[in-house]
Amino acid sequence: MNETKNIDVVNMVNSYINEGKSEIMKKELIFLGPPACGKGTQTAKLAEYLGFPHVDTGSLLRAEIKSGSPDGLVAKSFIDKGNLVPVELVSNIIKNRLAQTDCNDGYILDGFPRSLEQAEQLTRINDEINGDTAVNFMAIYFDIDTDVLVERIVNRRSCSKCGEIYNLAFKAPHKEGVCDKCGGELVQRKDDTREIAQSRFDTYFHETAPLIDYYKNKGVLKSIDANGSIDEVWERLLRVIND
Repeated sequence: MNETKNIDVVNMVNSYINEGKSEIMKKELIFLGPPACGKGTQTAKLAEYLGFPHVDTGSLLRAEIKSGSPDGLVAKSFIDKGNLVPVELVSNIIKNRLAQTDCNDGYILDGFPRSLEQAEQLTRINDEINGDTAVNFMAIYFDIDTDVLVERIVNRRSCSKCGEIYNLAFKAPHKEGVCDKCGGELVQRKDDTREIAQSRFDTYFHETAPLIDYYKNKGVLKSIDANGSIDEVWERLLRVIND
């Protein structure tokens, strides 16, 4: 009799645990926004906060090339010739990464998609990986005036030693021209000029901005005001994520 009661208790506990698990929905997050809108900074903070992997497309591609994998070798052959890596190849590399077990609860994807074609690829990838799994997909748009972004870019400085990023307008180093973290020299990238910045924005709005309407029509777009300090934008991001 006692044994029967014990089995019943175990079954009840397992049922409760499984019910709780079913309520935890997988989160798939992508960030949209023009260059220098703060996506990179907030991605790193959010990945740590949620405990999700930050899947950076550029780093992923470089790692594949360095490893000498079949996909990496093909990608290298295009890059060595100065050509863009085909969308299908990049999609395959991303699919292999998102299928890994550390992405089971969710991920933050950085640098993909950047076009409508890539967005369709990502939808197919997620559908194949997730199957019947309940998923909360969000495309978070960092909304900010381009005039503000131009000022951010021309005031941006990076450490030549450790790569830490500063901004003379709102995140200046304690000592001018010197990195707070390692003491390295702070330098301005050659392409951080007004002319080049404006050109990058023109390219972004032509190629990538249509994704905003794409995800809005799917009902998964969330917008946040990206104008403000890192902490202010972070609070807005958290409100969207936890809504």
